[in-house]
Amino acid sequence: MKSVLMATAEFSPFVKAGGLGDVVGALPFALRKEGVDARVVMPLYTFIPSKIAESLKFVKETYVNMGWRKQNYRIFEINYNGLPMYFIDSELYFSGPRLYYEMENDIERFAFFCAAVLNALPHIDFAPGVVHCHDWHTSLIPVLLQAHYKKMQYFRAIKTIVTIHNLKYQGICNKYKLFDILGINEHYSVAGSLSFGYDIANCLKGGISVADKITTVSDAYAREIRDPYYGEGLDWLLNWRGYDLVGIVNGIDNRQYDPSRDGAIAVNYTAANAAQAKKQNKAALQAEFGLSPDPDRPVIALISRLVEQKGLDLIIRVFDEILASPEASDLGPQFVILGTGDERYENFFKWKQTQCPGGVAARIVFDDSMARRIYAGADFLLMPSLFEPCGISQLLAMRYGTIPIVRETGGLSDTVKSYDESTGEGNGYSFKSINAHDMLYTIRRALGFYGGIGSIHDKIRQSAMAGDFSWDQSARKYIELYNYL
Repeated sequence: MKSVLMATAEFSPFVKAGGLGDVVGALPFALRKEGVDARVVMPLYTFIPSKIAESLKFVKETYVNMGWRKQNYRIFEINYNGLPMYFIDSELYFSGPRLYYEMENDIERFAFFCAAVLNALPHIDFAPGVVHCHDWHTSLIPVLLQAHYKKMQYFRAIKTIVTIHNLKYQGICNKYKLFDILGINEHYSVAGSLSFGYDIANCLKGGISVADKITTVSDAYAREIRDPYYGEGLDWLLNWRGYDLVGIVNGIDNRQYDPSRDGAIAVNYTAANAAQAKKQNKAALQAEFGLSPDPDRPVIALISRLVEQKGLDLIIRVFDEILASPEASDLGPQFVILGTGDERYENFFKWKQTQCPGGVAARIVFDDSMARRIYAGADFLLMPSLFEPCGISQLLAMRYGTIPIVRETGGLSDTVKSYDESTGEGNGYSFKSINAHDMLYTIRRALGFYGGIGSIHDKIRQSAMAGDFSWDQSARKYIELYNYL
């Protein structure tokens, strides 16, 4: 069984901007549970929690060639809950207050990181069988390995995998500046893999072209990105590498997200007592968010980055209709929003909160504990994404017995099976078209089945909570892939 080094820009709970941090924060532990010597390397950002930074052990100070320059850096290590981790420390590149900056700066920062990762391997005395790279930030590792390191015995047996968490972000920059940073020119065999036009380079394209295998975070997304609509200009390359492209759906950490012992929620519960316990959690949620107290009124949640990709324009188009009950005698659902993102979406939901006091509550923050209280107290989670490589929110919602309403795309279609009245099977609701009224119809269908204990809603909730979305199954699929190389 091969040893694996995961190279990443994010690792939850230290540093996280999205799903990438969640994945790399959980997958290595699942791999080690299966007997794999999995380790992680990441930048040493100055805002990493002081508790972690103070526990780091200094390994070595050395340098890496950045084209014609020599750039010093330091290597640190830590054993984090049984997981060996390495940190690349550079005051020049990772001492700022933010995780990401404008692309021009980030290209150089992460090109340095990729070079430092390979350069550090002999110093940490770890020769992994596989270097597993995540997203564009580390996709230059296969390129640099091929350009500069493969001729050395120490690196000759190393294989590489690039995982695409979101194809939209590719690390596009000026080709000649990147070539200068990497110490290559047009005569290197990898030069063409980076080219994305006359004077444009694409870091992710380089990784996809050169890596031994490419994975993405769901089966459906692996199929979708081979189509021009979802391919972000790389569909032709992904079709060319189609034999080496594998979809493996993400999992969730069942220990961290467990309603039976989650200290963040008002009342703990299992599937056996979820119907009653969720009413108690709903009451706590309504009180916390200033919603009108009503245990029988359905609550729809939106927990998301507030960006166009998440299908928010569909919600805006019919928002008042979502809140209006189709039955004149009933109150419509309440709506809870949690997330940050584009100003126009933030402002819309804040405006709707003032328009609909007691019916709409918007919290324009990212707060994991608050998110778990919403999962525990809400009845439905709305995810009408235009595209969704995998999605974590729908998995967490089902774990907490909140029924997802999703658009059938990417990992949403792999994990949410729409309720079928003829068979009684399903763990949520879904619609296909990017159409606001199709979404509205599906929401109203879900609300139509909403009821008390023993209702169809309760049966769908039981099905959702019975699903196994742990990392165990996904980790075994990654191990099969590692062993194949």
